[in-house]
Amino acid sequence: MRRRVWNIGIASALLGMSSRGAQAAPLTVEQVRERLAAATAQQPADLSGQDLSDLDLSRVDFRQARLVGASLFASKLVLSRFNGCDLTRANLNGAWLMGTDFSGATLVGSSLLSVVVLGGEVKKPPTFAGADLSGARVIADFPGVDLRRAKLVGTNLGVNIKNQGMGQMRTDLSGADLSEADLEGADLNRSLMSFAKLVNANLRGVNFFNAKMAGADLRGADVTGADFTDAVLDDIVLTDVKGLDSAKGLARKSRSP
Repeated sequence: MRRRVWNIGIASALLGMSSRGAQAAPLTVEQVRERLAAATAQQPADLSGQDLSDLDLSRVDFRQARLVGASLFASKLVLSRFNGCDLTRANLNGAWLMGTDFSGATLVGSSLLSVVVLGGEVKKPPTFAGADLSGARVIADFPGVDLRRAKLVGTNLGVNIKNQGMGQMRTDLSGADLSEADLEGADLNRSLMSFAKLVNANLRGVNFFNAKMAGADLRGADVTGADFTDAVLDDIVLTDVKGLDSAKGLARKSRSP
């Protein structure tokens, strides 16, 4: 628990945010449930700008709700559903995301630092299939996470080298599925991506500096202008990869899948 609190403190400090990042008065769990229950397909619940920090909202169905700029700092969202939700610029730092479903959600410009995905009874990572995390800031342990067809254009998942005195924080996407994902211009420096699946992904201009990518599957991916300098590339699959000539630091070698 001490380690988790320390990590959340770092996440908050990095963004200059307090746990009460939203402007509206805090809502209770009962108030959140009431607003969701009153919503209709024509008028989805609007929780934009609301402070939902430190609440236990596990197993809550937020589907199609608007949470633009909302704060979910350190909230428990275990097995909750955010399918199709608009979480643009939302603060999810320190949130508990075991089994949380963000399929098709919009998380543009959101922040997911030091999120909790391990511990408790639920042994399932969150799902971001088809979600839009463009421009988001993400530092999280996401091994095996589902990011198929997700949009991560310009997303920052890399290490901030200026904060090494506070302890190195890095994103773990080991074994994650990013098939057909759009990561153009994303920053994945020093990330852990061993055996990640990047089949047919758009990796144009991605920063993979010093990333650990042993065994990653890049079949059919577009790596035009990507930077693989000092990356660990043992046994990566490069079959039918596009843009090899312009990729920096990518050795011309592949293995059969």
